[in-house]
Amino acid sequence: MMADPGVPDAGGGPVRHIPVLLDEVLAALSPAPGMVIVDGTFGAGGYTSAILAAGADVIAIDRDPNAIAAGRALEAKYQGRLRLAEGRFSHLDEIAGDPVDGVVLDIGVSSMQIDEAERGFSFRQDGPLDMRMAQTGVTAADIVNSYKPGDLARVFGFLGEERQAGRIARMIEKRRAQKPFVTTLDLAHAIETLVGRKPKDRIHPATRVFQALRIHVNDELGELARALVAAERALKPGGRLVVVTFHSLEDRLVKRFLVDRSSQGGGSRHLPQVHVVPATFEKPAQVIAASEAEAERNPRARSAKLRSATRTAEPARAPDLALFSLPDLPDIRQADER
Repeated sequence: MMADPGVPDAGGGPVRHIPVLLDEVLAALSPAPGMVIVDGTFGAGGYTSAILAAGADVIAIDRDPNAIAAGRALEAKYQGRLRLAEGRFSHLDEIAGDPVDGVVLDIGVSSMQIDEAERGFSFRQDGPLDMRMAQTGVTAADIVNSYKPGDLARVFGFLGEERQAGRIARMIEKRRAQKPFVTTLDLAHAIETLVGRKPKDRIHPATRVFQALRIHVNDELGELARALVAAERALKPGGRLVVVTFHSLEDRLVKRFLVDRSSQGGGSRHLPQVHVVPATFEKPAQVIAASEAEAERNPRARSAKLRSATRTAEPARAPDLALFSLPDLPDIRQADER
């Protein structure tokens, strides 16, 4: 996200980002006094601050300890109306405890993480090949230096939609045998040397690989899928789910979930209805994209999509991640054992 010196951050000073589709998120949530909203992706507190200003209380979750630490001043300012929780939004129902009136999720990496070279999310500056949002567990370097070429190619192909995934994976295997990859620029330069770059190319040839590694390191698609079913469990009847995505992979999961949960399952309209499964969400609102003015002001908003729906009174369905058709990739939790 781009900097905006006019927007206060969680500590009261200027922030380095603009909350995407903020007005549209607030309109979809309709926060008001007496309501409790879960902000599952606290970040720099943009959505949380606006929700608190509208009178609702907030339970804000982030797996990045830096974000939680930076938000303590905001927590103190609102004295009991904001509760910060370090954790994964896939556990938002457990973190919230009691049913809530709304859940908002802003999917993807934050500008603060990208801007910090030591976090290793970007090759705009050199830094360790890390990419961990929670700052624990398997790093991008661990994956690049240990995965089999076939597994690397699948990660790059599925999560980065990289057309030269196989070539890049084989190059990595050959190069790491001589010298392991340690820094962001080392990997980016190696990919650029292999693939080449024409002056008219809009993006760096390593961009898709870095995206794929970040998504895989943080299990972003799996986390999103689990967060959606957690939100279904957490929301009160009439509660609202609002999700802002920035990539087709993310948006596809949200759309699939809302279409499924707003439909009755159990058979064809031409046959007797046996064991009909009631809808747990009302028909989703129309998808919203950023206006031209917002996209001009904040380039990150150009790919943003907002989807929302209202919870019915029906019990949450049994969690079944098969609905999401997640790609068959190595389990990131097992990479430590390689």
